[in-house]
Amino acid sequence: MSSKHEHKGMDRRTFLRVGSMGAIAAAAGAGAQETHGEIQYRTLGRTGLKVSVVSMGAMRTFEAAIMQAAFDRGVNYIDTARCYKNGLNEQVVGAALKGWRDKVTVATKCHMVTPQEDIIASVEESLKTMQIDCIDILQLHHPSPAETLHEDAKAALTKLREQGKIRFTGVTTHSDEVAVIDTVVTDPDKFYDMILVTYNFKDKEDKTAAIQRAAQAGLGVVAMKTQAGGYKTDTLGDVSPHQAALKWVLQHPGVHAAVPAMVNLDEVKEDTAVLRMDLKVSRAELEMLHRYDVATASRYCRRCNACSDTCPYGVDIATVNRSLMYAEGYRDVELACATYAEIPRAASLAACGACSVCTARCVCQVDIPSQIKRAQRLFC
Repeated sequence: MSSKHEHKGMDRRTFLRVGSMGAIAAAAGAGAQETHGEIQYRTLGRTGLKVSVVSMGAMRTFEAAIMQAAFDRGVNYIDTARCYKNGLNEQVVGAALKGWRDKVTVATKCHMVTPQEDIIASVEESLKTMQIDCIDILQLHHPSPAETLHEDAKAALTKLREQGKIRFTGVTTHSDEVAVIDTVVTDPDKFYDMILVTYNFKDKEDKTAAIQRAAQAGLGVVAMKTQAGGYKTDTLGDVSPHQAALKWVLQHPGVHAAVPAMVNLDEVKEDTAVLRMDLKVSRAELEMLHRYDVATASRYCRRCNACSDTCPYGVDIATVNRSLMYAEGYRDVELACATYAEIPRAASLAACGACSVCTARCVCQVDIPSQIKRAQRLFC
């Protein structure tokens, strides 16, 4: 990434203080840190499932052998979704599970759709595609706070659980995350068993506090987007912050597992090595993460949606930014275009034509006008 994109992130003193506070809290609250040299597992909240602290996000993995290489190294939880490559990802997961089904927890997703029969049909298609009889964790994918406890979704998931087609339920978050987490936490029925939440070293203390509330309420907590975009930066060059980023997430109490993407054997080796590491982040690692934070401050979106009120035409800036991250950080243009295509036209970049100058602003220093221009070149 060109140095012209390197802007001020969280100030160094605050960054190091927050990271150090996490390390102290983790040492007091997460017994897994005391075991080094052995694979570390944690209990996924009230599911009771023992999951590897480094697990696998399968979205960008399309070789069963890569998934099985992760299983060989101790990973026992894999996260996929029906919508990933229109079911192809679940197909690969199904192939990878041959010989491993009784050892690996499978989590997949369904969208909030109505009527409830459509949710049930989607799940039954997932079962067929993966060639399994039961999904361990079914997650309602990317609901708004209002949709999280939608009666049709709850009815469909209840029916599927009663039929033995799913064991546990969860929610995934991509925007308004603290609000979604708190909706699940305060639900008097305790309908959901876990949450999948974006969490990394760029997040602010309100996200950490929400995650802790979720864990204290008995919810399992799985972290995604742990690499904060995975951008290449001039500041770090060829030095990889991946292990330090994983350790930062896992040192925090309340996080039971992280699901980084592993698209090749090198990434499998790098990420799964953390399973046997001391999870306390060193000062040198915090310094490295801070340099990455500063280098990517102008383009990494935390999806807090605080910018939504600053756009007069209601453009879905958070999803535009996420799509751009997939292209520029993950270097996966196909995924970027597919994600952008999910935005309704009224909230897409088409609405930007009414503005001569972008007035949207970010409280976290993302350069939204620059992001919009690059997104227009890519998606329009």
